[in-house]
Amino acid sequence: MSRDLLLLLEHGFTDPAHPGERFICPDGAPIEGLLAGEPERAAQLDIKRLPFPRPRAAVVAALDEQHQSLPVLILGDQLPPPDDAQSLGGKRFVTDTRRILDLLAQRHGFPRVH
Repeated sequence: MSRDLLLLLEHGFTDPAHPGERFICPDGAPIEGLLAGEPERAAQLDIKRLPFPRPRAAVVAALDEQHQSLPVLILGDQLPPPDDAQSLGGKRFVTDTRRILDLLAQRHGFPRVH
């Protein structure tokens, strides 16, 4: 059985268009905060942090070249996927940050967003 796979941009990534600067992803930051506060729950997921430049080989391998935006939660088969998950080649995934946070609570017991 496959586990849920969470793909995020790495913390402090660089962008060639802005030499000498480091960045965080505004969509990934709330997810990173949740993961940092619950490391034992985060261990229930497969998590990959990827560099900023495209193509993002790990995303292309998991989904395809058209779906490289991050964050993305690719749903494993340990639990049924929600009805609102996107579908691609038999894989189910979610890209909306708020929905990812909801699913981390529902599927893995993380605290809910108030």
